[in-house]
Amino acid sequence: MVSSVRRIPSGFSFIDKNWGGIYRGGSYLVVGPRKSGRTLIGLQCALEAAKNAEVCLFFTIMRPKDLMIQAASLNFDIQSYMNQNLIIVVRVAPPNDIYDMYNPDDYLVEYFNDIITVVNQYNPTRIVFDELTPFVGFKNLDHLRDTFLHTLETIEERDITSMFVISEPATQKTQSIVEGLSQFVTGVIQLRKQVGPGERIHSGTVTIIPNVGHTEGEFTSEYRIEPYKGVTTEFSKEPVYTTEESTPVLPRPRMINRPTKIDVPTEPYAFSNVYNYNDFLLILNNQIALYKSTGQTFNIVSLKLDPAAQIKGILTINQLQNAVRQATSKKDKICIIENKVIVLLVRGNLKTVVDLMTSVQNNLPSHDPNYINAALEYISIFNLEVDERVENAESMMEFVLTADTSSTNTYQPLNKYIG
Repeated sequence: MVSSVRRIPSGFSFIDKNWGGIYRGGSYLVVGPRKSGRTLIGLQCALEAAKNAEVCLFFTIMRPKDLMIQAASLNFDIQSYMNQNLIIVVRVAPPNDIYDMYNPDDYLVEYFNDIITVVNQYNPTRIVFDELTPFVGFKNLDHLRDTFLHTLETIEERDITSMFVISEPATQKTQSIVEGLSQFVTGVIQLRKQVGPGERIHSGTVTIIPNVGHTEGEFTSEYRIEPYKGVTTEFSKEPVYTTEESTPVLPRPRMINRPTKIDVPTEPYAFSNVYNYNDFLLILNNQIALYKSTGQTFNIVSLKLDPAAQIKGILTINQLQNAVRQATSKKDKICIIENKVIVLLVRGNLKTVVDLMTSVQNNLPSHDPNYINAALEYISIFNLEVDERVENAESMMEFVLTADTSSTNTYQPLNKYIG
């Protein structure tokens, strides 16, 4: 009997040459130190999927511009594939705050659950998660292993090929984490960086280690990171140096606590669903693409705070943002623009909007009825539901942001909206 499991190109010629590709529905772990090329291998896998008209979900902690620079070093115009909905970039905020909690494990589990939720939403053929390191700091390693295994099994049941990128372990605990995750994947790609003279050559050794299948066995080779090729084992023996004039090989990912410049109260939030404007546009474009392909509607809700509320000491934009964060699901996305808190309700309808407004009211700084009545006088709302006239995120946001000056599309007082 011939197995229905087939191999597909990985985007990394060393794997394709020695293993004949990666298994459709298989899972792979890329392990390596910083600047070893691990993100580039993930991008090479995504590019291979897009070139074959497959949909790839690319989870990242990087800013969109940084990711585009990384892709450009492969001569990879990632934006064009995003416009075709072949690569869907999902920005994930690192859970830095939760490690101050007594037990962060239950919150970290939700990140893995979110992977499954997004996979169910977009139904890709491949996913790349770059990178997994900030999300595996479980106190209970058995809990981590069970969670990771459940995630893999759920993805594999849908015949989705997955690649997870993780940092090379630096401590005994992180060594245990990587070993624990490695035992569940189909194969491991291990990068060991070597540094040339003056740290100008990015090179090292790569080892591909099979766990399941890939009976060809384990292989090791020298590799280099070269402009427009990425991580490759096929290079000339003459030294290839990178200079300031050449295409950057591997910019450092920027690790940030929250993807917004707005100060928020220092409370132990497990998740950050607040995004800066550019990231919010990226997410909104993905949501518009989903609407056009599946008909799944959504709403953009803008809550505007009258500046007089802060002058009179009634309510600040930070307090309103905090109320909105507590009122929304982590699947919903928030963006702060001046005195407006803008929410993308991914499962939007009129009832959802009304429920959101009621919950915002319940999460204001005080539950005193007199205070609530006073605060609501300074909050107004504009609600926009997606329809076939929407072209892109920029035009949709322009419509929302110019509602102040429009004679037909205006904000309504919040107390009247929910009253």
